[in-house]
This record gives sequence, C-alpha cells and structure tokens, in this order.
Amino acid sequence: MANIKSAKKRIKVIEAKTLQNKATKKAYKEAIKSFEKAVKENSNNKEELFKEAVSFVDKAWSKGVLAKNTAARKKAHLAKMLAK
Repeated sequence: MANIKSAKKRIKVIEAKTLQNKATKKAYKEAIKSFEKAVKENSNNKEELFKEAVSFVDKAWSKGVLAKNTAARKKAHLAKMLAK
C-alpha cells in the first residue's frame, strides 16, 4: 500500500479508469458478437447491428481502449462479413 497521498489518489483513479475501460471493452465485444451471430443466422437486422458494432469500436478507439489500427482492422473485418 502506498504511503504518499498522491500515490493513494492515483490508485483510486486507476481503479476507476480500469472499471470504465473494462465496461467499454465488454460493450464493443458484445456488439461484435451479436453482429456475428446475426450474420451467421442471416438475420434481417444485420445492417443495423453492423452500424452499432462499428459505433462501439469507434467509441473504444476514441477512449483509448483500442489502438487506431486495431479499430480499423476490426471494422474492416466486420464490413467484410456484412458483404458476404
């Protein structure tokens, strides 16, 4: 455990940010999984789920959870799945 006041504060802040990052990561992964399921079942709402998944990936990138190229790669993969 930290003794310095600023180090104690940093521990609190890091714990809060970790929870936010995990929530963001879980949200975009769930959106991708629901889109992949819709594509697999050839569902009618796959275009809507595609937009939602891309939106979640973009939000994850803007919040620093995903790197720029990783986000672009994921979006390209989703677009390729939609085109099939």
